[in-house]
Amino acid sequence: MNFPESSLRSIFNKYPPPANANFQYGTAGFRLNATKLDSIMISVSIIAILRSFSCNNKSIGIMITASHNPPIDNGVKIIDPNGDMLPQIWEPIVTELSNCTTFEKFKDYLKPLWNKYVVNPNIKASIVIARDTRESGSRLLNICTQLFDILSPFVDYKNFNELTTPQLHYITRCFNDKSFGKPTEIGYYEKLSNSFIELLTINGHSPNDITNLIVDCANGVGADKLKLFLKSTSSSLSNKFKIINDETNIPSSLNVNCGADFVKTNQKLPSGIDHIEASNDSTLCASFDGDADRLVCYFIDNTNNKFTLLDGDKIAILLSSLISSLINQLPQNNHNHNKLSIGIIQTAYANGSSTNFIINELNLPSICAKTGVKHLHHEALNYDIGIYFEANGHGTVLFSENFHNIMISLLNDHPENISIKSLLLLNDLINQTVGDAISDLLAVIVSLSILKKSKLQWSNTYIDLPNKLTKVIVNDRNKFITTDAERKLVEPPIQKDIDHLVSTVTNGRSFVRPSGTEDAVRVYAEAASVEECQYLSNEVSKLVINAS
Repeated sequence: MNFPESSLRSIFNKYPPPANANFQYGTAGFRLNATKLDSIMISVSIIAILRSFSCNNKSIGIMITASHNPPIDNGVKIIDPNGDMLPQIWEPIVTELSNCTTFEKFKDYLKPLWNKYVVNPNIKASIVIARDTRESGSRLLNICTQLFDILSPFVDYKNFNELTTPQLHYITRCFNDKSFGKPTEIGYYEKLSNSFIELLTINGHSPNDITNLIVDCANGVGADKLKLFLKSTSSSLSNKFKIINDETNIPSSLNVNCGADFVKTNQKLPSGIDHIEASNDSTLCASFDGDADRLVCYFIDNTNNKFTLLDGDKIAILLSSLISSLINQLPQNNHNHNKLSIGIIQTAYANGSSTNFIINELNLPSICAKTGVKHLHHEALNYDIGIYFEANGHGTVLFSENFHNIMISLLNDHPENISIKSLLLLNDLINQTVGDAISDLLAVIVSLSILKKSKLQWSNTYIDLPNKLTKVIVNDRNKFITTDAERKLVEPPIQKDIDHLVSTVTNGRSFVRPSGTEDAVRVYAEAASVEECQYLSNEVSKLVINAS
């Protein structure tokens, strides 16, 4: 098929890249000030088309979002056929194309790729695309659809407009795997609702029994979609929810003084939840981020009147506890379940107390992966049940085909066994493609109900060591090179100085890593006391500043 040079030239010239383009596709795709994204949308859309061709024309997703970033930002990322991230080998390709500052360079780089992948004149690439509620999202999505329209001989696309990021991951997977679910927004709600209600029912509970919930939706797309989910399910469940920070009609309010990142970073209630509400024994508070792929829970502990955060580490422990309990209750006359491998994947940001609990109390392996969902997801795929959460609340549980086959075999022999059914229903309830705030919140509620745990008992599973995450602005984040799953710094040569500082405090731990999205370095510090933690954070930050 002929390379569509004239069509590409016209749209390239309509949305030209800046002369000093220096874009970089990372874990979160591209993410920056929304005014700088126009040309990037062209490059991403073309690479998504090529990726579809390279995957035998399976559907590829394009999600336009900047998650927890401020309202002026936006971003875009490509979703692979199974609903996971674009393979790392393709990231430099997207980066290179987006940095071609003239059409001649653009054409010279793209044409060999086009000729390599676009070989069959009778089939088209397939794209599904959506955005969150950011003010710039409609304009950026329109640039993508303009490209698809002028390349209509090569591509078919379906525009879902506003979705949460996890919804588009789910829908992308469904288009390529009909057994996963219906490739519609309604299909997503039905799958969650059916599995959630059934899980409660077979374990002797109903929606009336669950805790009351106040959900801070960060004034983002999750607000609209949580409301639609609740409309699609039982009224007794929707009556348990109070939704706040749902002003998606005010784009400037997105993530401002609210949302998962705000709560996690500031360790305090978001706007819209008062102290009295959060202190209510029968109420659990939760926050989504701007595109609803992160979840953190929290409350005010009446025993000490303190804000209590239940972050990604605590969510991972809760879900792991439920899964371990259910596996331990499987029929003992069939030992297939002993062949199930279970791993909990964490990052260096995971609190040391959570890692100790996983190893010493749950007797499960804790695996440390590099920061970024793609790294955790990749590690989780090595297990029949791979549980991964970043401390920021982004995570999920992956169940393998081997897990499914073992459970179906067990169910055939024990059709009434509640533990087998519960594990299979968890497989449906928990989004298998990516972290999902709505799905994860439902999994948290179910876990607390089945385990008969209060929020205070959940919180007291282990006590977090005091920790602090600091952002240090630097001129060039690429100067900071890490190893050992980002726990050790190779360059600049200050790791020995960091190790020395760590040795001066009780239960000390600290690491330094470059941000994946901005010219900044993250400094994590952890110690037995708040004072020692603050000292360690300050001193390591000084090392970074001096080395930068």
